[in-house]
Amino acid sequence: MNTIAPTPVAYKRVMLKISGEALMGDQGYGLHPPTVDRIAREVKSVHDLGVEICMVIGGGNIFRGLQGSAQGMERTTADYMGMLATVMNALAMQAALEALQIHTRVISAIPMDQVCEPYIRRRAVRHLEKKRVCIFAAGTGNPYFTTDTAATLRANEMACQAIFKGTKVDGVYDKDPAKHADAKRYEDVSYDEVLAKHLGVMDASAIALARDNDLPIIVFSLDEPGGFRGILRGEGTYTRVRG
Repeated sequence: MNTIAPTPVAYKRVMLKISGEALMGDQGYGLHPPTVDRIAREVKSVHDLGVEICMVIGGGNIFRGLQGSAQGMERTTADYMGMLATVMNALAMQAALEALQIHTRVISAIPMDQVCEPYIRRRAVRHLEKKRVCIFAAGTGNPYFTTDTAATLRANEMACQAIFKGTKVDGVYDKDPAKHADAKRYEDVSYDEVLAKHLGVMDASAIALARDNDLPIIVFSLDEPGGFRGILRGEGTYTRVRG
């Protein structure tokens, strides 16, 4: 059991990064509306604490650029297709949040004015100040960069105090806990250790960007009900990556 700080809320502005696969539920592809709704309720529970929330959602449940590239597609085209998949996921999450009366903005690095806003940093910051959830879509707008890197970039631009990486497990382990009963969970681990041991928290570019800007990464289980809210209240199980 960890404690962050003896304050009602540990962080006032955070970035929540989740994979596209997190939206699939038990399906093998696409969106599972009850799962999207469950995650939206987790976000609402944190929003209700007064926390300002940014989100980045991957696109792997629809299309993954690297996978397309591995199958012979030109890498840049495959990556742009992956970016469009993240826009679809962002719109689905926006619909789920607004059904819960949470004002939300989808902000895309690739302009598509009919469905979402283009990325303008000052405007996005203003949305956060007005307690709107900002969902950043289309990655960085550039091929060869993952949504992990996009989440870290936007978190720094928005002056977030931490990145929350929602995964299937309750932290970072020295080996796969699904395959090894003796896997050890880290409570705290350094950026350099994550890179040196290839712990798979995020890709190397994202970890280096977080390290260079002293931005902590909290890895927790998205499947644990109330886990996101609990950590912000100084409770729960997680791993913190920091310097």
